[in-house]
Amino acid sequence: MRTRPVLVYDGDCAFCTTCVRFIERRIKPGCETTPWQFADLGSLGVAQERAEYEVLWVTPAGVTYGGAQAVAKLLLNAGGAWAVAGALLTLAPLRWVAPGAYRLIAANRERMPGGTPACALPPAATRGGGRP
Repeated sequence: MRTRPVLVYDGDCAFCTTCVRFIERRIKPGCETTPWQFADLGSLGVAQERAEYEVLWVTPAGVTYGGAQAVAKLLLNAGGAWAVAGALLTLAPLRWVAPGAYRLIAANRERMPGGTPACALPPAATRGGGRP
């Protein structure tokens, strides 16, 4: 059984990898980080399709949060001022806006700083039509 949460991200995406490296250096959330491509997704209870679609936060108990909720959990776990930011993401109206902002960034991650054309998400048709 895991004792620390796991942050699962897209290791093929330069933008995602850059963000995770920043998180490890600056935020220090006290979790394991792993690209979904190298993770044992079955033991985490995560479908590959979901891992391809959004960043995931998997608790030691096996509860999975995705997208903006995963970011909020990561920040809450980091403590200090980061936890305040995480808590704000769980409160209205930010709770309502955060998922849309996350999807907008994810859909354009190849255009973000550090992003490359390889960072682009696969078309929705190849992901089963959208959100898992």
